[in-house]
Amino acid sequence: MGDYALLSDCQTAALVSRDGSVDWLCLPHFDSRATFARLLGPEAGHWSIKPAAPYETQRRYLDRTLVLRTDFRTQSGAVSVTDALGSGLNDRGHDLGRDAPHLLLRVVECTEGRADVDVEFAPRPEYGLVKPLLIPTRGGVWCHGGPDTLGLCSPVPLEHSATARGRIRLRAGETAAFALQQVPAGKSPILLSQDAILTQLEDTVRGWRSWSELHQSYEGPWADLVHHSGRVLQGLTFQPTGAIVAAPTTSLPETVGGIRNWDYRFAWVRDASFTLDALWVAACPDEAEAFFQWMAHAAGCDPSQESSMQIMFGIRGERDLTERALPHLPGWRNSSPVRLGNGAWEQKQLDVYGELLSAAHRLRHYLSGLDAPTRAFLAGCADSAALRWREPDQGIWEVRSGPQHFLYSKLMCWVAVDRALQLADELDASDRVQEWTSARDEITAAIEENGWNEEAGAYTQAFGSAVLDASALMMPIVGFIPADAPRMQATIEAVRARLTGANGLVYRYTGADDGLPGEEGTFLLCTFWLAQALALAGETDAAREVFERAARCMNDVGLLSEEVDSVGDHLLGNFPQAFSHIGLINAAWAIHQAT
Repeated sequence: MGDYALLSDCQTAALVSRDGSVDWLCLPHFDSRATFARLLGPEAGHWSIKPAAPYETQRRYLDRTLVLRTDFRTQSGAVSVTDALGSGLNDRGHDLGRDAPHLLLRVVECTEGRADVDVEFAPRPEYGLVKPLLIPTRGGVWCHGGPDTLGLCSPVPLEHSATARGRIRLRAGETAAFALQQVPAGKSPILLSQDAILTQLEDTVRGWRSWSELHQSYEGPWADLVHHSGRVLQGLTFQPTGAIVAAPTTSLPETVGGIRNWDYRFAWVRDASFTLDALWVAACPDEAEAFFQWMAHAAGCDPSQESSMQIMFGIRGERDLTERALPHLPGWRNSSPVRLGNGAWEQKQLDVYGELLSAAHRLRHYLSGLDAPTRAFLAGCADSAALRWREPDQGIWEVRSGPQHFLYSKLMCWVAVDRALQLADELDASDRVQEWTSARDEITAAIEENGWNEEAGAYTQAFGSAVLDASALMMPIVGFIPADAPRMQATIEAVRARLTGANGLVYRYTGADDGLPGEEGTFLLCTFWLAQALALAGETDAAREVFERAARCMNDVGLLSEEVDSVGDHLLGNFPQAFSHIGLINAAWAIHQAT
């Protein structure tokens, strides 16, 4: 996965390889059917622009943007390709991506000498099921097939059948601009002029920089990494609703050849709440109110005290996320199945109440204008946590074995009522204070009695279990227990000694039956949790060491996946992963605060 860079218009995302190939793009939205999906199968579509001669590559994002520049050097010269998903003209600050035109921009410039550049455009709508009809037109190519029409703006004629190919010779100072636009089937794309493409690209750069200038003020250690991670999280935000996807991809495996391959293009309550919490550090989270209102409306009403709240939604609030496989795709490095949808939507995970209320508490100064239904929704989350915390569930890791009394779920129910008590006035819920206080005391006693395991010498994964789980590191992070308390110190040391892989990164857990065959890599979020817990315990040198070990897993453009192979240090899982960038931001902040 480390080969790819992310483009985003805050409505969808593309992944571009070091060789200048767009191998993943869903248009017009994150969860749309992919037009380019070579990431999951060699015949599933791509669009490459690269020199015809052998080359060396360097790349970077333009300052304070998610606009990518790839520099190719050949024996005869040098060319750069600047890639972006276009934002709406004059979309600035909080409105970045509001009027996104569903336009992929690719501008090639010869910066030295001369170079022949090859263009290969192979759209394959519907995850590679469709070999579309390509029709030449003045200024480019139209593509018909599937639910959309695509228009490719090209400054040079392209030979084509189901794939369009061409070669362009550029000399120093010369530029060639390409753009791909999506419109619904039956409508005709507008093929842009060279000047219009350049103008759109320049405006997109200004749009991202306006967002960064308005939002990003963190000045602690690793500020560049924190700010960049903030932009990545913004890039995973669906601007029309405020939903935040866990990752922009599906079915990138947790181990090569394994079956732990999931669709992450949805808004998990947990992930989105963590994202807002992290943006409090990395950026000014003015979008928080829109998110909480969207979540309240997606949930439909106050969470019922008879059934648990759904843990995830589609980016527009859809509830039915039924999982199915695409058998025609072999998957990344033959890791099948490739899945659409995610069966976890039907799971019970009681921790979501705590994550929502924790984010609301952190962002309370941004939530003064919440409407009555949203206040009632948040209060209802606390009510549900107070009532349902005794029940077993599938937990934060979404096990597909039977439900258990997971420690983390109990902990986050404690967080839900604790934060609700602190927000009682804002939630118009002063009449619930006694009930919430009693529930908090009961959960505290249960965790101390049943969550600590003498055999393991640590807080463990579930009540009565000796299985060690990195999620126990969240106990001091959420304020349940001081990080330097004896039991917590023992737990931190147990994670360092028994859950840390050969690469120095942390596994989620080992030795537990989660209902799935195979293994997984070390987990970046858990590694950042360890750094954060160490910082809270006053062990700042150790915290820095753990943080920097995890941060070194970033690829050359500063992106992290979900997991890292414990042997080869290869990035694994859906990419880029919000969880990992959240962990980086929060760990950096904790170390900054502890120093």
